[in-house]
Amino acid sequence: VQLQASGGGLVQAGGSLRLSCAASGRTISPLVMGWFRQAPGKELEFVAAIDSSGGSTYYAVSVEGRFTISRDNAKNTQYLQMNSLKSEDAAVYYCAARTLYLSSGTAGNRRHYPYWGQGTQVTVSS
Repeated sequence: VQLQASGGGLVQAGGSLRLSCAASGRTISPLVMGWFRQAPGKELEFVAAIDSSGGSTYYAVSVEGRFTISRDNAKNTQYLQMNSLKSEDAAVYYCAARTLYLSSGTAGNRRHYPYWGQGTQVTVSS
């Protein structure tokens, strides 16, 4: 599956952005989808994940309550709604997918995601 992330940009602190990740090559319906991010000089960090039905989600503590992951299997697309953005949210955001079922213990492990899209830059101005 090929993944294409979009929707990044420049936003003021406190503002909102919605990232999209469009898939091609196969249906994402059976796949777990996720978002990771990497800030300059920092390691790749888990942001959120959603199971194939959309009924189960996991979030990093740093974004819980502010970010919402969702998916539209009919459109073969997943989303990340980001509200109340902070300067520390600035990073390149990557979408990812995997076949392994979703669990709290593995949701944030990048090694379990074999499919990755290119990143989309999110910049937050204070």
